[in-house]
Amino acid sequence: MRILQVMAGAQYGGAETAFVDMCLAMHNAGEHIEVITRANKLRISQLESAGVHVHILPFGSKLDVLTSWKMARIIRAFKPDIVQTWMSRAAAKTPQWKPFLGIPRYFNVARLGSPYKMKYFESSDYFVSITPDIRDYIISHNVETKHVRHINNFAEVEKVTNHINREDMNTPENAILLLGLGRLHPDKAFDTLIKAVAELPDTYLWIAGEGSQRAELEHLITKLNAQERIKLLGWRTDRAALLQACDICAFTSREEGFGTVFVQAWAQRTPVLVSDADGPRQFVRHEEDGIITPIDDKEAIKSAITRMSKDKALCDKLIENGYKRYENEFTKEKTLQSYLSWYQEIIEMNL
Repeated sequence: MRILQVMAGAQYGGAETAFVDMCLAMHNAGEHIEVITRANKLRISQLESAGVHVHILPFGSKLDVLTSWKMARIIRAFKPDIVQTWMSRAAAKTPQWKPFLGIPRYFNVARLGSPYKMKYFESSDYFVSITPDIRDYIISHNVETKHVRHINNFAEVEKVTNHINREDMNTPENAILLLGLGRLHPDKAFDTLIKAVAELPDTYLWIAGEGSQRAELEHLITKLNAQERIKLLGWRTDRAALLQACDICAFTSREEGFGTVFVQAWAQRTPVLVSDADGPRQFVRHEEDGIITPIDDKEAIKSAITRMSKDKALCDKLIENGYKRYENEFTKEKTLQSYLSWYQEIIEMNL
């Protein structure tokens, strides 16, 4: 199958990581993949080093007509069966198939990780939602049910070749260590997590991510006199090693369309603490495969950390049940097959 994957994307982010993971999974499965994206050294190097052909376009504002024009030329040359767009800007810039293009019919498949405004998806023929709620949201905007498919994100489980030594991060081996993963952005509520951990003696926090809120979070850590226990690690690509090094994965976002972090924690057998943001609350089962706290509830987060740090039996249960959820619902193989089956159904529906 000839598949064109299209994303504008920010410099860093979970959707951007999922995009690269999916492109590589399809490429490695033998599908004919090409990619259109913004200039981004990290993403492009990952894709090109694997042998994926990458086209770089600006994806500018409404006044940017160059992106759509150049994309049409790329589409004519590549002749895809499926054009999958990620998030709203890519969908808005992607031309719908028209006979005058002079190539066989292709279908635009929009992947939504949040309930974006549907006006950006006028050129989309079919949809992928990453949660049941987003699927319902799309259908509520007069999209036929048979044109929408819910497909879970998967957790990429990379091999750990270089284990992380806590001493290298000035973190005691016997300390309770939490890990936060994600963009440094208000949606991720790292400020609330930092405040909670600062009030828990002998508890440490690593946050692996980068973003616009870095200076604000650095100032908060200094203000709380917690520099020795709370560390901003920057954007990291060794997710599995970080998860294996910590005791608890903390994913306490304010806004989260899905949140692959909790699945990555399940895959690495790390107990997970989440907020009841939209994504996690649709999947995580409280006290079965994770602990759920209310959004922005510092005291509830502190209580959950304390409980998890002391109750080994609880954490063992969360680990085992979480790993089963990962194996049954969120492996790369299951998600990849769901996408390829959906693409094939789309093509067959239009024969």
